[in-house]
Amino acid sequence: MAEAYIVDAVRLPVGRRGGGFASAHPADMGAHVLSALMGRSPADPAAVEDVVFGCVDNVGPQAGDIARTCWLAAGLPEEVPGVTVDRQCGSSQQAVHFAAQAVLSGTSDLVVAGGVQNMSQIPIAYAMTAAEPLGFDRGPFVGSEGWVKRYGDGEVTQFAGAEMIARDWDLSREDMEAWSYQSHRRAIRAIDEGRFEREIVPFGDVTTDEGPRRDTTPEKMAGLKTLVEGGRLTAAVSSQISDSAAALLIASERAVKDHGLTPRARIHHISARGEDPIRMLSAPIPATAYALKKSGMTIGDFDAVEINEAFASVVLSWLKETGADPERVNPNGGAIALGHPLGATGARLMTTLLHELERTGGRYGLQTMCEGGGQANVTIIERL
Repeated sequence: MAEAYIVDAVRLPVGRRGGGFASAHPADMGAHVLSALMGRSPADPAAVEDVVFGCVDNVGPQAGDIARTCWLAAGLPEEVPGVTVDRQCGSSQQAVHFAAQAVLSGTSDLVVAGGVQNMSQIPIAYAMTAAEPLGFDRGPFVGSEGWVKRYGDGEVTQFAGAEMIARDWDLSREDMEAWSYQSHRRAIRAIDEGRFEREIVPFGDVTTDEGPRRDTTPEKMAGLKTLVEGGRLTAAVSSQISDSAAALLIASERAVKDHGLTPRARIHHISARGEDPIRMLSAPIPATAYALKKSGMTIGDFDAVEINEAFASVVLSWLKETGADPERVNPNGGAIALGHPLGATGARLMTTLLHELERTGGRYGLQTMCEGGGQANVTIIERL
């Protein structure tokens, strides 16, 4: 059988909204991480057959196929094409899947996968707002007879979905705040112990993740207002708006031999599943069950898990359903502390997962994340 290997994986630090990357062009952010990735590889950049990048809200500086723009802005060979993927928050995890599928099918031997997002410049759902002057109603579902017939004409938001999860799994505000506080403490520990140093490529004056709050306390979290009146969620249990980029080099066995590469991990399984698009964010639960069945593995087989902390309710409901060991889940903090730069997050999680397996000597890692439309990707990797 064909194999798809992860040869290398790097990322920028994750910048806070309005922080160190606020004025950086997304193409330059992506170019910097691509230059670092290819600079660490003995492979000729011209041998790369495609660049697959995730990005959400492809407008303004993120428009025009940002994958291609990033590659060219890095000064890399013009003959290498690029394509931009939008599977919402899972865009760059899907980019890894597309790269792996190309290699596994035998149609490509060397593919770059990753993602970039500057939310300081392009706020979430900005594309919907920008469409209003053109005569389009705000929101992708407004005006669709088929959608309204099936799901009604109510507003669909991630905040409502996260509240539904908290209600359906009976997750208290206190439990969610405890997980969020732990996320910050784990991220700060990882930074202080240098766990991210091998995976991070400094850019400009930004050398480390800007999101973790050293001064946060359970008391401060408890004093915040809820996002929705009568709800359980606050900003403290939600992911941070962020800016970043990340990239991975995916290779076939032939490319490994031809270019003298050293694989660091094998992509063991890739899949994606969908669920209720109104509750939206609970899809990692059925997606994980599907991946375990397809791969013949159990949740106890994984030495590390990265599940995106879009909201604490997403992670806690997943933990309840899967029975995973919380100590192995987001061991270096998650998006609540480190941030969630939408189209870059999937590649950032994969980069961190690979390095965590190497740091601890673990063998198998699982990554999953909730996505707009009620979807979720699952990737299983095996450290080599």
